[in-house]
Amino acid sequence: MFDLTTLFLLMCALGAGAWFWHAQGIRERALAAVVRHCRQEGVELLDDTVAFARFGLERDLRGRRRLGRRYRFEFTVTGERRHHGEVVMFGPRVGGIRLDAYAVETSPEAQQDLNKEAVREPGKVVMLDQWRRERS
Repeated sequence: MFDLTTLFLLMCALGAGAWFWHAQGIRERALAAVVRHCRQEGVELLDDTVAFARFGLERDLRGRRRLGRRYRFEFTVTGERRHHGEVVMFGPRVGGIRLDAYAVETSPEAQQDLNKEAVREPGKVVMLDQWRRERS
């Protein structure tokens, strides 16, 4: 019925299937983390997906090297340009999310208000976060 070779091949196939299923679960967790992060940053995740980039040694928040998966994704601020981002996963835990630098678009009215304040008080540094809180 079953010899050792058949049993070994069956176990290898089951192991590969389990590893693939586990990897898909990690990818889904990475996608959920990226969706939350993009919502917090006020950017739009494009294609609603993350793509596996590599599996290898990655640095965690403490600077130690650990085995991790790196996924890449794209996002947009204005809908015109695509920007890249990466998420590192250490098993089911998020190791970090990095977004490429992007320009923050402001409305023409907000830009005029900012210019008026700069003319009124020359040399004053305007903190963008404080300015946004005052205007919202």
